[in-house]
Amino acid sequence: MFNRILRSTKRWISNNSENALEEAYQSAVAIQKIEEEHFKGQKIDPKNCNYGDKVFAYFDGELRSNLQIINLKLGQFKTSKSVHNFLNHNGKSLKHKQEYNGLTETIYPQDLIVERLNFIDKIIDKYNSNYYDTSLKVIEVKEENNSKNSVVKSIPKNRNNLEPSIETVSDKTSVLPRSFLRTLDKIRQEIDPKSIETENNVINKFRKSRYKTAISVKFLLLLIIVPLLVHNLSKIALGKVFVDPYFDNHEQVIFINQDLEEEALIELKTFEENLNLRTIIGLTPKLSPEEKEDKIREKALELAENFRGKSSNAIKNIFADILSLIAFGFVIFFSKRELLILKSFIDETLYGLSDSAKAFLIILFTDIFVGFHSPHGWEIILESITRHFGLPENRDFNFLFIATFPVILDTVLKYWIFRYLNRISPSAVATYKNMNE
Repeated sequence: MFNRILRSTKRWISNNSENALEEAYQSAVAIQKIEEEHFKGQKIDPKNCNYGDKVFAYFDGELRSNLQIINLKLGQFKTSKSVHNFLNHNGKSLKHKQEYNGLTETIYPQDLIVERLNFIDKIIDKYNSNYYDTSLKVIEVKEENNSKNSVVKSIPKNRNNLEPSIETVSDKTSVLPRSFLRTLDKIRQEIDPKSIETENNVINKFRKSRYKTAISVKFLLLLIIVPLLVHNLSKIALGKVFVDPYFDNHEQVIFINQDLEEEALIELKTFEENLNLRTIIGLTPKLSPEEKEDKIREKALELAENFRGKSSNAIKNIFADILSLIAFGFVIFFSKRELLILKSFIDETLYGLSDSAKAFLIILFTDIFVGFHSPHGWEIILESITRHFGLPENRDFNFLFIATFPVILDTVLKYWIFRYLNRISPSAVATYKNMNE
């Protein structure tokens, strides 16, 4: 059963990787086709064509769209390959097939992968300085020349010649309120006689926002699914290979800490008292001492089996969580660009809320985690963690944690409100204070 699940997972990851590479390759082919048919085989640039602004804007939008798809799919391909290699699956030489219980998996050969990646690099290298970064905040400057054509310039690098970072709402500062500046800019665009350029900017912004949302949602799902998948698979594998055989060969190992043993004793004592009560009030026939002892022994064996399972499950959780954390860090390390895009998406989503919505979320968060009733919630969280890892409960540590961590969290939140939110959205801070009074 486990081997079938593992093989199916490997096959799904492999197919996902191949599909991502294929989509990136097809987008590169689409760019090459536009170059050959409309730009004499050269890069998509207004200097290499005789089209007007409106026609070139269409090809420019197609180029941006395909480059963003390439960027997204290459990131997906890289992540899937990393997870695939982590699961020790290796496809070699030319296209070949592996049989898994009658199921067939087709794997891309290494030379075909290299060939397609080289082709994609050949295409996108032409546009690295202008387009190839979905996290790029493109600054378009249109200069009027003596001729009818105009040249669109992009500023993709920062002053250190590093990859550009995303300009998020939290990074913007201005003397005047941002809403006032946005209103003035909107009026300027609406009365701008060059409405074609304005329409193109709106279309490009929409495309960028759409792909940013798609990348962010997929990356969030990846951050959730990969650790959960690694946790479940590793828990099953470690249980069958190491933990379960150990407990089967050491029947005397039942409790891994004193708390579990005390819990079992309490349950056994409760069972014995309940048995005596039911006998006294006549719900069950009176038992002889031997029959009573047999029932208690049967219950004790049942509890021993139950708590042996809890102990083994706690040990599995420790190793499975470590591997899940490694897998999570693996995804983060190989998805730095997607992480920047996700940060930009979250910033725009949160800071785009109304003032009352921001204040509501802040009050809800503070009341849950640092409010008057929060100690009870933290106690439940700490108890759940200790049970999850099979650790003995330490009341002194729990009290110390509850006395310090919520205070630190409350201080950090107040500093964030004073340092950042008060600068970005002072009206939200005022609303929060009014609602909190």
